[in-house]
Amino acid sequence: MQITMHIEISIKNQTLSLLNQDHVLLAQYVVSTAANGVGCEKDSGCTPLGAHIIRAKIGKDAPANTVFVGRRPTGEICTPELMAQFPNRDWILTRILWLSGQEVGKNRLGNVDTMQRYIYIHGTPDTTAMGQVGSHGCIRMRNADIIELFDLVSVGTPVIIHAH
Repeated sequence: MQITMHIEISIKNQTLSLLNQDHVLLAQYVVSTAANGVGCEKDSGCTPLGAHIIRAKIGKDAPANTVFVGRRPTGEICTPELMAQFPNRDWILTRILWLSGQEVGKNRLGNVDTMQRYIYIHGTPDTTAMGQVGSHGCIRMRNADIIELFDLVSVGTPVIIHAH
């Protein structure tokens, strides 16, 4: 029998929880969501609320701190020197879990489409503050945490993002 898992992301608590079908907590991670708060509008820089699924898993077996641009590895490994060279880059590192909204008009299709907004759960530099807002809409995680989560979930895993 396959155990069905789901993810719950709390904006208030800045946590990502992995739960089984009986809502038993399997793992919990501190994250960082959008500095602009919550919202589903295109170009808002906000983290979208509601029901989502993992649409794609990107970066399997990539080394920790692999830099991604446009969901493709650049061949770079994030270092303090590279960060100093590109101080304004939004660092997407190690693994990407690309989200797709499931609620038409709220986070799917039109001007509110999570997938078309390129909203991910992804790794970030180890110097990035966790447990507080700071992203451009995505859910940032520590690199070790995103590797662990990536290996536990499948494409199609439900993801609920809520404000409380």
